[in-house]
Amino acid sequence: MKRIIAGLWRIIRGPLQWRVMWLTNSKYMVGVTGVVRDSEGRVLLLRHRLWPEDRQWGLPGGYAKAGEDFRDTVSREVREETGLEVQVGELVHLKSGFKLRVEVAYAATLVGGSMKIDAFEVLEAKWASPNDLPPGLQEAHRLLIQDGPRR
Repeated sequence: MKRIIAGLWRIIRGPLQWRVMWLTNSKYMVGVTGVVRDSEGRVLLLRHRLWPEDRQWGLPGGYAKAGEDFRDTVSREVREETGLEVQVGELVHLKSGFKLRVEVAYAATLVGGSMKIDAFEVLEAKWASPNDLPPGLQEAHRLLIQDGPRR
């Protein structure tokens, strides 16, 4: 049976192989976060409207669109949520194990723009020292800020 399957696999090649793989494997959403720092080493924090009230502070981010490079996701999400432009750097976090989600985080540096928050998603934005983070900050984001690279 294995030989028959292997033979069929070699015959179908290309797009049909991709379709079979798509149908037979798990699908995941990819949550992408940016650890954005300014020239003083402060980190950009947002108070998210749609997050639980006791844990609304966190880093900018969102979900990657199909086919989107994750670095582009960071740039897009920061721009959409704050109006700021960033240069995305190295990967600082990658974690799977959630039911249908993979978590990715990149370091990023402020390069321009002016703060204009998206009031639908964001209640407040501020720059904070890594040593003076607000209560209600997502614990996973606190760890990214404190353990990630300093710029």
